[in-house]
Amino acid sequence: FCLMAVPRKAAFHLPPLPTVGEIIKLFRLKAQKQLSQNFLLDLRLTDKIVKQAGDLKNAHVCEVGPGPGGITRSILNAGVEQLLLIEKDPRFIPGLQMLSEAAPGKVRIVHGDILTYKMEKAFPKHLKKNWEDEPPDIHIIGNLPFSVSTPLIIKWLENVSKKDGPFVYGRTQMTLTFQKEVAERLTANPGGKQRSRLSVMSQHLCTVENRFIIPGQAFVPKPEVDVAVVHFTPLVQPKIQQPFELVEKVVQSVFHFRRKYCFRGLETLFPESGRLKRTEQLMMTANVDPTLRPFQLSMSQFRSLCDAYRKMCDEDPGLFVYNYREELKQKKKMRKIIKSTSEPEQTEEENHL
Repeated sequence: FCLMAVPRKAAFHLPPLPTVGEIIKLFRLKAQKQLSQNFLLDLRLTDKIVKQAGDLKNAHVCEVGPGPGGITRSILNAGVEQLLLIEKDPRFIPGLQMLSEAAPGKVRIVHGDILTYKMEKAFPKHLKKNWEDEPPDIHIIGNLPFSVSTPLIIKWLENVSKKDGPFVYGRTQMTLTFQKEVAERLTANPGGKQRSRLSVMSQHLCTVENRFIIPGQAFVPKPEVDVAVVHFTPLVQPKIQQPFELVEKVVQSVFHFRRKYCFRGLETLFPESGRLKRTEQLMMTANVDPTLRPFQLSMSQFRSLCDAYRKMCDEDPGLFVYNYREELKQKKKMRKIIKSTSEPEQTEEENHL
């Protein structure tokens, strides 16, 4: 009787390739300011970003906006099973194809926009896990252009809430870069000066960690701000048990007048007729002090406000569709009409002149 040695899978390493800087020169790639593109050429930093995602050995990864492929190399060297690259800018595709050829069978390149790409079909079905289980062996990594980072994280937070998009597979983890200021908003605690709509929306659905700061001078071209690497893990239970749209509407209203009492912002949830009475009713039901500033409200106070507002919407189904901005627009229009009709008509002589 003898134990046969199980052959071990050799660790994958990319063969020698042109550096990222050489790829940029080779394909004449220039960062476009209007797309807020910034390249990261230091492979020690790209390795550090990828490490924040955790153990990627045999994992399935989607990299958003790989550009010239700096982070892509670090992901491949981490021993992933499959890497999906989603790149909107066609100029980067040839350089990424070179990386794909260096890692046969591991890379799939999609020329498309991450904001419209259907992520629910991006990975094999067998990777799916129940929401209550540990996160699946799927990761989203990306050095996001500043112009797309906020709308994209809001879209993904909505996906977390609805368990669709990249979260049909379970609690998929994300490791993404943001402007330092946006990262501070994402992770700000109640009472902090950076506390905002983004803080509440992200923290009620995910564990959000600001992992480390990359100085602006590490990028080409150098942005005017530093960049932070933020890690997201969706929570098993959201902190506010209400639909995403309702939570977003309440949180947005609270921060509508950021420096005023929260009472003032919450008024925008209700039509002008009966506004004061209904706002008082909301605050009393939620048991929230109306003189607190928006950034002082705790997560449990936001939860109480959302629950109380939901109750009011159930009693008055037309309430949820009310739009404060739309009402302001209509009032402005009416004032213009009244002004134009109340102006005295010109005399015949004035018309002639």
